[in-house]
Amino acid sequence: MRTAVDRAWLRAAVLGALLLGGGVAALTLDLPSADHLRAVVDGAGAVAWPLLVGAVALVLLAPVPRSVVSALVGAVLGFAAGLAVAFVGGMLAAVVAFGLARALGRPAVARLAGPRLGRLAGGRTFAAVLVSRLVPVVPFVAVNYGAGLAGVRPAPFAAATAVGLVPSTLVQVGLGASAGVLFAHLDAAVVVAGLVAGLAVLAVGTAWWYRGRTARPARGGA
Repeated sequence: MRTAVDRAWLRAAVLGALLLGGGVAALTLDLPSADHLRAVVDGAGAVAWPLLVGAVALVLLAPVPRSVVSALVGAVLGFAAGLAVAFVGGMLAAVVAFGLARALGRPAVARLAGPRLGRLAGGRTFAAVLVSRLVPVVPFVAVNYGAGLAGVRPAPFAAATAVGLVPSTLVQVGLGASAGVLFAHLDAAVVVAGLVAGLAVLAVGTAWWYRGRTARPARGGA
């Protein structure tokens, strides 16, 4: 029993280290300029497309605003190609982040939340994830990791994400394609805001689960 508990917290620590590393990378690394990316795409040929999808997914595993990444892709590739790359890259990032959180962080969260976590994960998860995708103030990365920690089922998560990403991706890529020029790098304050917002969402959710877990014995004793 003790070994299982230790493993759960070790996995959670690994997930925390990955998130911290992603946050530091987001603060210290700059996105390439649109002109530079165009030159890379033109020189790489067909292999550039899977590389771009992978790069988008990798960047979005960190607390980087998806709107900025999607707009940059639109500025580089144009609307149609940019829409495909931004959407597939966003889906890949969502699924990978969800899987990481589910595999590494969920055992520790389950021990903190108790039975309430199971009831939450078994609810109307498709609608909950879809709404979170459609509400602009909810950070993309927070939904990905938060759903994995909460034990949301993979199929509703993926389906709701696929539907929910379409409207925002259309707008973001369209703005980038029409503008044609974006900032050469992310503003550090924007990245910090995204990171803080994501951590705040996770903290509120954890506090809610813990409150529900401790309130049940109190009501039973009364």
